[in-house]
Amino acid sequence: MALFEVKNLTKKFGGLVAVNDISFQIHEGEILGLIGPNGSGKTTTFNCINNFFPITSGDIIFKGQSIKGMKTHKICQLGIGRTFQVVKPLARLSVLDNVTAAAFCRVNSIVEARDVAHEVMEFCNLLAVKDRPAKSLPIGGRKRLEIARALATKPELLLLDETAAGLTPTEVDEAIELIKKIRENGVSILIIEHIMKVIMTMSDRIHAINFGQTIATGTPEEVANNPAVIEAYLGEDYAKG
Repeated sequence: MALFEVKNLTKKFGGLVAVNDISFQIHEGEILGLIGPNGSGKTTTFNCINNFFPITSGDIIFKGQSIKGMKTHKICQLGIGRTFQVVKPLARLSVLDNVTAAAFCRVNSIVEARDVAHEVMEFCNLLAVKDRPAKSLPIGGRKRLEIARALATKPELLLLDETAAGLTPTEVDEAIELIKKIRENGVSILIIEHIMKVIMTMSDRIHAINFGQTIATGTPEEVANNPAVIEAYLGEDYAKG
């Protein structure tokens, strides 16, 4: 049985169909890449999974249980964590306090929350900046803090939304290594990313969408060579050539 399954997911905003009958599975320990051009419905899919947006039709299954309509914080407590494309830490609080606040999803005391926070910050290489205000971090540090906050909720499935966007080449390599470490620790991952080096390096499978619909699914090599994917990213003339 799959750890996680999206079944015939559709999301409409009035007359706009943002996500149209998408289905995919994630197995335990797997990294699934979700790709598509800007506006194709990737982040909307994430928002439906977490119930930031109520879905129009379909179902979302986690560990054999439907989470359709479940409160967002309950979904997190169940074991699905996520990052956001636009990172918005608690700007005036320290890095430590940001991660501690996230840890309260799972624990009830400040001592336990601090313990979780220190463990996660060490894992994410943030201990050296733990007392700095979150707003003082450069984009690479804020992206790493975003991952740390998600990990502090102790997810079994982690949704990563453009974690490498805006990073330098060195920071991209560091992000790839961190994501690999997360998977090695037993966390399954669904990742949205436009940087193909990231997706192709770490994904076991890729699910490609365009205009809210599935256009390809398979291994990174299969999807990269799919004419529909090439057309979606580079245009019809390129795909035919």
